[in-house]
Amino acid sequence: MEAQVADVYSTYKARYGAPRIAEELKSLGTPCSTNTVADILQGQGLKARNGKSFRYGSHALTMNNVSDNLLWRDFSSDMPNEKWTSDITYIWVKDRWLYLATVMDLFSRAIVGWALDTSMTEELVTEALLMAFKRRDVKPGLVIHSDRGVQYRSRKYIDFMKSWGCKPSMSRKGNCWDNAPMESFFSRLKVELIYAEQYASISEAKSGIFEYIEVFYNRLRRHSAIGYMSPVEFEEKAALAA
Repeated sequence: MEAQVADVYSTYKARYGAPRIAEELKSLGTPCSTNTVADILQGQGLKARNGKSFRYGSHALTMNNVSDNLLWRDFSSDMPNEKWTSDITYIWVKDRWLYLATVMDLFSRAIVGWALDTSMTEELVTEALLMAFKRRDVKPGLVIHSDRGVQYRSRKYIDFMKSWGCKPSMSRKGNCWDNAPMESFFSRLKVELIYAEQYASISEAKSGIFEYIEVFYNRLRRHSAIGYMSPVEFEEKAALAA
């Protein structure tokens, strides 16, 4: 929670105090109260702009570890494991949020790594990326794109990615279209699975998401971006043609 409060504070350049930060976090799916946010701000020595005497400096909380946008909305790829993209979405399960982090190979639109948890942390995105690394033949130079979320800007996550020889890439501030393929996947996931099922427990949600990604989406679902083939079929045909 502390990292998320600091991230919203930095994103809005200290223009938001506790009430607006709390509303922003709730709109993003993070339940919180104004008092909780106020305590976190006070504990970190952060204050909103409230007069001419206020000075907002460019300090460590101001979007540090931001990478250049290496994709520039070029979501095409000539081979597997050349360009990946990653993101997090929120899934409401009975009375709490579940967070899903995914990694997509833009060559085939396959989901090559994913992770679920009840908290949105750097461990969540790292776990999804680790699954992808274990499954795929990763070569140095692989571009891994994401938004500027605090999880993707964490030093541990970036160092982990670079230890595999990968290049980080990030969307421009507040521009969801810079990560359009992942936004599209999350939209389909929610329409085709989450909204229809309305899971009553986390275990049910995890089982359903596993089936959707690993069985339906990757192996059966036809994708317009790859000639109405499934990701697995597309990669198999590409391998035979190589």
